[in-house]
Amino acid sequence: MLRLVRFLALLLFMTAVAARAQTRFTTVVIDAGHGGFDRGGIPGQLVPEKVMTLDVSLRLKKILQDAGYRVVMTRDSDVFVPLGTRVAIANAQRNAVFVCVHFNSAPRSGANGIETYFYSTESAPLAGSIQSAVVRGAGTENRGVRRRGYFVLRRTNIPAVLVECGFLTNQTEATFAKIPTYRQQLAQNIARGILNRPALEARTSSTNRSSRVNVGAQPFLDQRYIREAGPTHHRSSKSSKKKKSTKKKTTTKKKTTSDDDQ
Repeated sequence: MLRLVRFLALLLFMTAVAARAQTRFTTVVIDAGHGGFDRGGIPGQLVPEKVMTLDVSLRLKKILQDAGYRVVMTRDSDVFVPLGTRVAIANAQRNAVFVCVHFNSAPRSGANGIETYFYSTESAPLAGSIQSAVVRGAGTENRGVRRRGYFVLRRTNIPAVLVECGFLTNQTEATFAKIPTYRQQLAQNIARGILNRPALEARTSSTNRSSRVNVGAQPFLDQRYIREAGPTHHRSSKSSKKKKSTKKKTTTKKKTTSDDDQ
């Protein structure tokens, strides 16, 4: 009987260790949006998005490597990488998270702020942590954390988020984006959000591919800013599942367009 108790205790301990190991990550896959012939965004951007995303991503890479993390880049130069290839790179990693870096754009030049997207429920804490850190550092409008079925978020098998680092169609935010020290600050704050994620994992129910978002209140994840992104919110190259609406077209453009490359 004593031997059985000891065996069960050992089994329980090993299970707990394995579960704890699964919540940790040692690798960060950084996906710099767009690239090559895909400039990103829409006409009217004051600076090319593909250049800004790569610059911030390379800065983020160095910060995370200095912190002891293994970093995998989907691109580290001005080349076009298909969405399927980006996903394949992410899914080849173990104990990893996927962070896609983008800048926003909109027909209305007054649109501004930071927003972060996720798809699976297990990715929500990472999205909330990054959103909080970047907004706090940038001091701009908090556009919130949104659930959206972008290809790179929907097809990845690891926690995946997409962060929009401001509008390049907004004079103020585009001007800041041109400043190297500001891009360094963006990278530092994204890194801060990533590094805060382990503290949130234990409280998160990881129902991957869930169609329902059910995330309890926790630090860095303000429930007021979690919402489904409306069907009119779209980007240039990051594709997402489009549902046919049964409603009559009674409304005009209701939201700004975000740049897409996932």
